[in-house]
Amino acid sequence: MPKFPLAMAFLAALLFGAATPASKKLLQTLPTFQLAGLLYLGAALGVIPLIVKERKFSWPWKLDRKTALRLLGAISLGGVVGPVLLLFGLKLASSASVSLWLNLELIATVLFGYLVFRDKLSTHAWVATVGTLAAATLLSISEGYAGVQAGLLVTLACFCWGLDNHFTALITGITPAQTTFWKGLVAGIINLVIGLQMDAYTATVSLTAAALFVGVFSYGISLLLYITSAQKLGATRSQIIFSSAPFFGVILAATFLRESISLAQIIAILVIVISLVFLFFEQHLHAHRHEATAHEHWHRHDDGHHDHLFPGTPHATYHSHRHEHKAVTHTHPHWPDPYHRHNHND
Repeated sequence: MPKFPLAMAFLAALLFGAATPASKKLLQTLPTFQLAGLLYLGAALGVIPLIVKERKFSWPWKLDRKTALRLLGAISLGGVVGPVLLLFGLKLASSASVSLWLNLELIATVLFGYLVFRDKLSTHAWVATVGTLAAATLLSISEGYAGVQAGLLVTLACFCWGLDNHFTALITGITPAQTTFWKGLVAGIINLVIGLQMDAYTATVSLTAAALFVGVFSYGISLLLYITSAQKLGATRSQIIFSSAPFFGVILAATFLRESISLAQIIAILVIVISLVFLFFEQHLHAHRHEATAHEHWHRHDDGHHDHLFPGTPHATYHSHRHEHKAVTHTHPHWPDPYHRHNHND
């Protein structure tokens, strides 16, 4: 599989997109909190192979205070609150519409970057934001009052994940796989315990296994494939491919759940595709300054920021080790994503 990074990126998107229709089916039997717990416990199981491959494990209580708080924020919003809001919304609307609403996570990430983390937002990004919000509004109205309720719940979930993305991007000293592991383990246990307090656990062994299976592959293995493909394709290309996940959700909902695709959904798909094109192919050039710092985080040596030597590791391979950044001001083109964080001097 490492020889086929493009296939891995699409498979990651397919697995993640499958989570919505699969969860819709599981919600017919499993209560919301119990399902959310099982899905994220499955995610924790799914990334264990990547953690083993890293051969280095970071305990959360050994992280510095800022990093620990960011991890706590990612677990609380991205692991506990977000999934529950999504599943409540999924109960009220079709899985096809919910799949398309999930594009709001990217918009929420961009907006939080602009409003909270002082990232610049170009005209193209604003057009993409307005377009995606218009498509989401159209979907909500087309499904009536329940659709509006569902749309609001999924939007809130996406805003939770938007903040989660920024918290995760700022975490140092722990890899993305380990962040996902702790998020899945802690959030999964919390939601499962809450679910058991609210309802008796009546799911069969096979149904429990099915929920864990979805978590392992749609949230765990999907991340593993995405990270591996990003090492070969680069973050921007892999993210562009991964953005197809909601559309896979729509296709799977129509194929396996026999959901009909409405005219409003078709229009929304077209608007979202155009919006994503505006967003993903926006690349700008400006001078910016990186302050001197020493830390450990997930990086590669051909990204324009990490030019230090690390024997035995190819420049295009993601890895984590402690290193120093010297204060530097330089100019290079980049895609406007929340992970490209710097102080502007332009």
